[in-house]
Amino acid sequence: TNADRGSKERIAQLFAVDGQIRSEVSEMEAGDIGATVNLKDVGRGNTLNGKGCEYRFDFIKYPEPKFRRAIKPVNEADAEKLSEILSRMHEEDPTWIVEQSKELKQTIVSGQGEFHLRTLKWRIENNDKLAIEFLEPKIPYRETITKSARADYRHKKQSGGAGQFGEVHLIIEPYYEGMPAPGTYRFGGQEYRMNVRDTQVYDLEWGGKLVFVNCIVGGAIDARFLPAILKGIMGRMEQGPLTGSYARDVRVCVYDGKMHPVDSNEISFMLAGRNAFSTAFRDAAPKILEPIYDIEVLVPGDYLGDVMSDLQGRRALIMGMNSERGCEKLMAKVPLKEMSSYSTSLSSITGGRASFTMKFSGYELVPTDVQEKLLKEYAATQTEE
Repeated sequence: TNADRGSKERIAQLFAVDGQIRSEVSEMEAGDIGATVNLKDVGRGNTLNGKGCEYRFDFIKYPEPKFRRAIKPVNEADAEKLSEILSRMHEEDPTWIVEQSKELKQTIVSGQGEFHLRTLKWRIENNDKLAIEFLEPKIPYRETITKSARADYRHKKQSGGAGQFGEVHLIIEPYYEGMPAPGTYRFGGQEYRMNVRDTQVYDLEWGGKLVFVNCIVGGAIDARFLPAILKGIMGRMEQGPLTGSYARDVRVCVYDGKMHPVDSNEISFMLAGRNAFSTAFRDAAPKILEPIYDIEVLVPGDYLGDVMSDLQGRRALIMGMNSERGCEKLMAKVPLKEMSSYSTSLSSITGGRASFTMKFSGYELVPTDVQEKLLKEYAATQTEE
């Protein structure tokens, strides 16, 4: 009986497996590894019981992936076929993790090391006859601001008949938990006092928050246009002005504007809000955030110095170390950007005698020189497009 699905199975044959050689056996004992065939309704991780038994084993906890690459077919027309192959291969080996990243516009495959992914590539190219290539995965950066800024934008378009008109004035500032309500701001020698009428907090699916504050008085902008302004701002949050990465942790106060009795509509205010936000964002000392990972390296003491030096060359912050199972355990925080091919480097440094795990920690500001390099790279890609 399948303890997980409740279905009945009949086991007609048992095999002891040695590579590709299967030897039929009459019974197996606890600790043996074997195989059977022609099961009807059994999935990975299911427990099969004989009569009178009610065991259920916990599902296997697979190790976290340590090596990742973007994958794509040489011929773009084979993208759907590749997706089907990857789905099937994940079923065969769950430690091949496949992720379709909407943000990065890449398919990311992760495994236990470089050789593990090379095996995946060989099987796809030789068994499925599909030419593929591995690429360096893009890094999911984030954008935020470090000071307040003010901007306004007027969208006006007249081309015969009904035109388009919308004007939005707003102030943006960095958001943090527990910050006081908007008060008085000063820009260019002029004072701006906010009269808060409504505050909406949005948890962003990519992390962080957007806080939208309605400070409009005197009906300068009709309330029915506020969702359109928010939509324009949210669209820019999804594609930040610096590198096109998601933006996060921003508070926006819309405090003034203008509308036209005939020409104002939702599209006008969406564009006005989007452009005003974009201008203010660039004036608010924007910064790029990068993903940081906690890593633990288990290494023989003889290699500790070399491993530590290698990590420091990867902009790592060493958090501590202790002894475990006769080895030294090194704990550090490292930018994801610097972890590319780390499993290969660690194996090379230690002769394959070290292991490591990594887990997402959070986002932190990138150094100034790294930000300048990222800005130049993004500007170059935009020019090419």
